[in-house]
Amino acid sequence: MPTNPARGAAKAAPVGCLVLLVRHGQTPTTGDVLPGRAPGLHLAPEGVDQARAVAERVAGLGRVKAVYASPMERAVETAAPIARACGLRVRKNPGLIECDFGRWTGRKLKTLSKRKEWTTVQRHPSGFRFPGGESFAEMQARALDAVAAITARHPGQTVVAVSHADVIKAVAAAAAGTPLDMFQRIVVSPCSITAIAYHPAGPILLTVNNTGDDLAALAPS
Repeated sequence: MPTNPARGAAKAAPVGCLVLLVRHGQTPTTGDVLPGRAPGLHLAPEGVDQARAVAERVAGLGRVKAVYASPMERAVETAAPIARACGLRVRKNPGLIECDFGRWTGRKLKTLSKRKEWTTVQRHPSGFRFPGGESFAEMQARALDAVAAITARHPGQTVVAVSHADVIKAVAAAAAGTPLDMFQRIVVSPCSITAIAYHPAGPILLTVNNTGDDLAALAPS
C-alpha cells in the first residue's frame, strides 16, 4: 500500500519549545548603576507592578509549563507572580544569572561611560572582559547552554525564563544569527518579553522587547 507523503511529513515535524525570556522588573538602580551580582537588590514598587502585569500577560496564554529564573533577588521576585499565575513554582537556574561585572559591579553608569573601555563595551563587546569578572562571550555561552538545557527538558512546551538585559540580548542575538558585537543594538526593557521558538532546525526569533502585544499571536509564519 503506498504511503501518504503528507502524513509522513507531519509525523516527522520537529517538536519545538517556545521560550519566553522576561527581563526582571525595575529596581531602585535601573539605568543608574551597574548592579551585577551584588546581593540585596530588590524590585522597586514600579518593578513589582511591572511583574504583576507581565504575569497576567503570560498567564493569559494558558499553556506555560515551567518558570525558570536567575537566582538574583530581582529576577526571582519577577518570576514569583508569573509562577503563581500559572500554578507553578520558580526554578532557579544559575545559567540565567547576570553577567559578572567584576570590579565594575556597583559603579555608576555615568562614571563608567567616561572610561576609554566603554567604547569597546559598546562597539566590540566580544573582545571585552570586565576587570576581575566575566567576558560577554562567556556570558553568552553559558546563557545559551542554560537555554539549550531548558528546551531539551520541555519539548513541545512553552516555558518562561526570567533573566537580565544583557543576557537576554545575547541570547536573542544568537537566535537571530547576529554577531555578539551587534548585540548592544538590541533593547530589552524591564519586564519585556522576548520570545524564541527553538526547533531542531534552528531557533526562530518571534518578538523582542514586547511590552504589550498579544502573546497568543506568537507563532512562526
